[in-house]
Amino acid sequence: MPNCAFRHRLFACALVCASITAPLRTHGQVDEQTRKLAHDIFQQLIEINTTDSVGSVTAASKAMQQRLLDAGFLPDDMYLGGPNDRKENLVVRYRGTGQKKPILFIGHLDVVEARREDWTTDPFKFVEKDGFYYGRGTQDMKDGDAILVTTLIRLKQEGYKPDRDLIVALTADEEGGKSNGVDWLLKNHRDLIDAEYVLNPDGGGVDLDHGKAVSMDVDATEKLYGDYQLTVTNPGGHSSLPVPDNAIYHLADALVRLQHSQFPFELNAVTRAYFERLGTLETGQKAADLKAITQPTQDPAAIQRLSENPEWNSMMHTTCVATRLQAGHANNALPQLAQANVNCRILPGYSLEEIRQQLIKIFDDPKITVRYVNDAGGIFDIAPDRKQLPPPPLNPELMSAIEKLTASMWPGAPVIPTMATGASDSVYTNGAGMPSYGVSGIAIETNDVRAHGQDERLPIESFYRGVDFYYRLVKLLSGGV
Repeated sequence: MPNCAFRHRLFACALVCASITAPLRTHGQVDEQTRKLAHDIFQQLIEINTTDSVGSVTAASKAMQQRLLDAGFLPDDMYLGGPNDRKENLVVRYRGTGQKKPILFIGHLDVVEARREDWTTDPFKFVEKDGFYYGRGTQDMKDGDAILVTTLIRLKQEGYKPDRDLIVALTADEEGGKSNGVDWLLKNHRDLIDAEYVLNPDGGGVDLDHGKAVSMDVDATEKLYGDYQLTVTNPGGHSSLPVPDNAIYHLADALVRLQHSQFPFELNAVTRAYFERLGTLETGQKAADLKAITQPTQDPAAIQRLSENPEWNSMMHTTCVATRLQAGHANNALPQLAQANVNCRILPGYSLEEIRQQLIKIFDDPKITVRYVNDAGGIFDIAPDRKQLPPPPLNPELMSAIEKLTASMWPGAPVIPTMATGASDSVYTNGAGMPSYGVSGIAIETNDVRAHGQDERLPIESFYRGVDFYYRLVKLLSGGV
């Protein structure tokens, strides 16, 4: 699923830094043995190419399976399988006493494509440089995968007995391809991953501003991902005889209309609470505007001012943006075909087909065809009626544990439920009736989010604090201390 599911980052966090300036501390240092284990697993995962084009998720799954077997996990407590030999998923169950229902942890092993010529380092080599680990997947999300596997091994080594089963599923095709692993497991082996609720390290995390922790974000809901193909056709002709009805110009005009269009303003329970909380941390006009947008009567001027912040805009509106263009068949010929991909991130409550119809209204042009593109690249005249479900209730047990850890590891940083403006595999687990939350202990500067981008990297010490956070979180949620 090409979800571009980098975790939610609050680009506005610098604005509230004056009121919450807790420095990044070294509480809960990870011992050297654990650091080496986590490092080696992280490096191994980064250096296994898991792109859809030429990579193998199966190779990464088997590598993690072997590490868990070596750590003492029984073969009967693991499952390796998928729809083909490159897209096999790994599910491992850490057995507890059964006093409580299991918790499921999901993490995708696949990564987006990366070209060596675009990077200053080899994207599929684990490079340590200037206080960072570089490599494709360091932020999205092989860091989380390595942390989950490290946590299981640590618990096994110390003989820990949780009061519930802990299930980890490492899966394929969240970023693209035809074989989404979470969807496949739910349809074919639901019993292996059935749980009370789900934690997904592909969301949430700690926002930093110049090294200071600003907030701990918990993704309590997310937008729905949708791709649409725009097509304009034309008889074409010789390029020496230009005509006004050029397919490329025609398509470009439509994209300009899209650029200057805005979907309706809307808040849900999570985003309303988020903006209400943020309003208490702001001052001046921004505080007034944040208060205004949470009132029953809309204030268009406040909405417009706040929408100038891209992150806030994306939390208040469905957003659609052109991401790819293809046109023409020869340098010396008028184009007979022009196409664009429009990528939408859709607010909960609206279906893929409803947004397709809204795009048709925006273009208001019978010569432009708008078709739906599914996760496997198939193109359809009608989009599914699938919607992102309303946010699940916040789990008190989970929120209490996160607040306790945040107060200990990042004192002063508030825990804020958010709506991820990207999307993740939580769409499948939520849809299956398992409340799902984006939870991560990784801290990243708000201006250094490089997921899916050039020279993706992760601060070294942030990774090890993330290791510590998840180990402690899992214990808090499973009867430990």
